Amino acid sequence: MKPTRAPTHLALTMGDPAGIGPEIIVKAARALAPRLSAGDLGLLVIGSRSALESARAAFAPTLAIPEVRADDPAWPPLAIVEAAPEREIIAPGVVSPAAGRLAYHAVERAVRLALAGRVGGIVTAPLNKEALNLAGFHYPGHTEMLADLTGVRGSVMMLAHGPFRVSHVSTHIALADVPKRLTPERLRRVIDLTRAALIDLGVPRPRIAVAALNPHAGEGGLFGREDIEITAPLVADYAAGGLDISGPVPADTIFVKLRAGQYDAAIAMYHDQGHIPVKLLGFDVDPATGRFEALSGVNVTLGLPIVRTSVDHGTAFDIAGRGVANEKSLLEAIAFAERLAAAPKRG
Repeated sequence: MKPTRAPTHLALTMGDPAGIGPEIIVKAARALAPRLSAGDLGLLVIGSRSALESARAAFAPTLAIPEVRADDPAWPPLAIVEAAPEREIIAPGVVSPAAGRLAYHAVERAVRLALAGRVGGIVTAPLNKEALNLAGFHYPGHTEMLADLTGVRGSVMMLAHGPFRVSHVSTHIALADVPKRLTPERLRRVIDLTRAALIDLGVPRPRIAVAALNPHAGEGGLFGREDIEITAPLVADYAAGGLDISGPVPADTIFVKLRAGQYDAAIAMYHDQGHIPVKLLGFDVDPATGRFEALSGVNVTLGLPIVRTSVDHGTAFDIAGRGVANEKSLLEAIAFAERLAAAPKRG
């Protein structure tokens, strides 16, 4: 298959090759085959060639995914670049340093391609933090790794489930450390990046609500003063500038109002405050069996010099290689990355 003049590709990193990444990638590519054939979408998979080939043979045998080089002048609409030389056989569902090494190098290579303008953005399949650390790459997750690889400090995690969008002031830190992370500078950055992302997504006048850190927004200082002394003055400053920013809104009501369409996004103070409502909406559970049938949602890293979106789930080692993984979240992440990549560039 000869390279064609495809549109700017998105880099699709495999994540941990022992997880469900290879399976959901080939299933997503199979679903997107008409667009790939028509030439209006390009996907460059970066990861383990052997893991991808096993998944392709099992779940999409008619799909062609040729291997290419990252420095080729052009790529077919769908192709794979090896993340790094494979030294060991990687078994599905098994944590290993070899898999963590490939997961890291896939992201590293994708970042280099994005910074060079060869790809329009990065879409990441899930990695395993234990395997990543066993391989010597001591990051708590993709967000921190991407910030390091791009030289950025102060990136922001946004989770999106359709119009339900939640950005986070803090993520992978101990709950005891959260109040120290709530500073006027950090909160302003989260609000500004969230506004910019919403505008890129076609929301001309974003309505954003900031969640309270403490119960009842501090209850007049009885339950803490962070909401009164940090959040409230900053929100008032935005309002004085004519922007539609609300808060602090008690966390036990803000997400109900977000779901009702009263806001375009909410700002959560810490990981679980923001993740729980998004994942509660995103998980599709079969009431008869109690099984998770699918997970909808996208993880977006704001504040990077590149576009990056991700699935909103983990490696699911317990079902890796069984053919039951659902590609819905990956398809949503690809569509989200396309929208952000197509937005006018800033500054």
